[in-house]
Parts: sequence; structure tokens; C-alpha cells
Amino acid sequence: MNYKNHLGLMIFFMLAFGVHAQDYDRVDATIQLYPARCDTPEDLSKFISRDFDTDVEKVRAIYSWIIQNIAYDPKEYKKFDYSFRQYRERNIKEEETRNKIIHRTVQKGLAVCEGYAMLFERLCELQGIDSYLVRGDTKSNFEDIGRSFKTVHMWNVAYIDGTPYLFDTTWGAGKYHQQFIRDTSYYYFKTDPEKFIKTHYPDLYEDAFLTETISRSDFSSMPLIIDRSMNYSDLVQPKTGVIYTEMYFDEIQFIVKNANTGNIYYSYGIDKEPVKQIKRENDTVHFTVPLPIGEQDLLIYFDQEPALGFKVK
Repeated sequence: MNYKNHLGLMIFFMLAFGVHAQDYDRVDATIQLYPARCDTPEDLSKFISRDFDTDVEKVRAIYSWIIQNIAYDPKEYKKFDYSFRQYRERNIKEEETRNKIIHRTVQKGLAVCEGYAMLFERLCELQGIDSYLVRGDTKSNFEDIGRSFKTVHMWNVAYIDGTPYLFDTTWGAGKYHQQFIRDTSYYYFKTDPEKFIKTHYPDLYEDAFLTETISRSDFSSMPLIIDRSMNYSDLVQPKTGVIYTEMYFDEIQFIVKNANTGNIYYSYGIDKEPVKQIKRENDTVHFTVPLPIGEQDLLIYFDQEPALGFKVK
């Protein structure tokens, strides 16, 4: 599976549903004492069973161990590829391959997204926690804006006290740009579905756990929403991530709700320029950005931090 997180700025951040943050601290500290490699997922599961009682603590331990010890390596992609002649043979080989991927991940500490997700699922299974794999598309860089839907990634759903939550240990472990950079984050631990849909779109929409419908074409056309405090619904104008120059004169008008920002900047390349025309009304900010001819990528910054990304055509 492909993994893209080019613009991801990992922010350490916890969502404590049903358990206090200090309990998570205890879990995370305990995980630091575990071995970085295990012969089998069963060996790792025994440590978790010994040290934790509740499902939320166990899932936290699973997530923490994986993001702290597994490195993303694209060479692992299709490491155990297989062929088959009939569906029964396919099912047998598929399960054999799954087990090989899980054992290699826990033994070698290397994986692509399927290794991360399959190990997470297996450890949940060993702990008696309902979970399953989710396949789908992701949006993380300018090239993703406006392209057709592709199944390029894998993540997890796990049930805690009967409630489903979203997890992505691959993105929680760090990012890959020519080499793996470990940058552990708990943003993708029990992520709010309204935040998750900004970057992850499942093959089966029911796995988004949203009441409103965001179509695949909506996901494809939406801009990069990098500011983690924002939801897709906060962007009032422009609603799409592709800015067509023929639809504008010499500037782009923006309307953004719930924008926690003082200063706003923009960039079509390396240099950031301050936005000069800003108007605030209650929780909504209005501003304009000049639109030069020949530019391709536009990045909006809130207080020096990347917030929104658009493709210019």
C-alpha cells in the first residue's frame, strides 16, 4: 500500500474518551519498557494482558507500541505477493500472507501501511477487542487535489465499550520523504471522524462514521485542510481545492469559519507574504489573496503555520 504524508505536520495531541490523560501517560510510559522486537504478536500481547485491564488502555498500548517501534519502509510493499488459480486457494494464501506480514512487522520492525494495520488488528484480536481493517484513499499533498479515487492506504476501526473509533498507526508513526522520519503522534488515535475525513476516505462510506454524506468527488476536489482544528465545513469559500484562473480576476476571496488565527500569510512558492485585506465577523474571517499568472500551488498560513493548500490551474 502506498503511504503519503508530505504536508503532514504531526502534533502531539490526545483525545481522552472515557479515560483521563494521566492514564494514557501511564500506558505510554509502560510501553517504553517493552522490547522493540518480538518473535510473535502473541508474545507482545502477553505483556499487554499483564499490564492493562481496560479495553481503552489495551488499545492505547497497541497503538503506542506500534508507532514507537515500527518504521515505514516502501521495500516491504508486496514483499509476500502471491498468485492463485481459484478462490479457495486465494483465501488460503491470503491468510498465510497476512500472517507472514504480521510476523515480519513485529520481528523486523519494518512495514508499509498493511503491516501497521494488520498488526494492530491482530493484537486487538488477541485482546478480545473487536476491530477490522479499512481500505481507502488519502489526501496529503497538492497532487492529490482533484485526482480520481484510488485505494492506496489501510487503517483500522476498533470498538471500545461498543463504540467504533478510527486509528491510523502508519500516519501516527511519522512520515516518509526519501527516508522514514519517526515523528510519533496521537492525533490518529481515536480521531474525530470529522477530522479524519479531511485526509482519509474509506472504500465503504459507512466506515467514515459521519451522518452527512461527503461523496468521493467531494473528497477529491476538496483542498488540503492542514490546520487540525478545522473541519471541511469550516471552509465556506472557495469550497474546492482547484483554483481555475479564468474564474477569477486578479484575486481570490476566502471565507473561513472558526479560524483561530491572528495574522494570515500566503505563498506560491518559498516566500510567505502577509495578507493585507482581512475582515472578521464573529467566528468568520474574510480575506483576499492576489492571483498572479502562471502560479501552480497556493499555501495559506495561519500565524506562520500551514493551514490550507490549493492547486492553481
